[in-house]
Amino acid sequence: MAANETAAVQIEQGPKKVFVQRDYTLGTECKFETAYPTQLEGVIAKETFTDTINKVNELFAAAEELSCPTYTESCLSCMTGYLLYFCMETKYSKEMKQISVFIQRQNDEIYHPRGVHIVEPMLRGLRCVEFVVYPPKKNTSNA
Repeated sequence: MAANETAAVQIEQGPKKVFVQRDYTLGTECKFETAYPTQLEGVIAKETFTDTINKVNELFAAAEELSCPTYTESCLSCMTGYLLYFCMETKYSKEMKQISVFIQRQNDEIYHPRGVHIVEPMLRGLRCVEFVVYPPKKNTSNA
């Protein structure tokens, strides 16, 4: 390779990962920190990030909410030796699907056009929300 050809070769950087950790200030409920990470500045608006995390927190609060149907579901499953779970989906798993749909919709409508992908918290053991920031695509046309 000639010297000018090696100068034209650029090393591409891989994606940058930003983790939003769980917020344990109110106990062990599944809630994520709403503090805006500095690594996302210039990539995502602070309001967009905050709205997304707040909605995820709301959906997890709804999933973990104790109510009469939740108690009934638990008692019936216990009485049937947990065979009930073969016949029906739990309230918690329904809410987890709603969270997955919400994150997918956010990715498609807001984050993917900006070069960012949100990884579902369920895939990270509910420890964090992962934002993957992809480097901007370089124009490779030869002029």
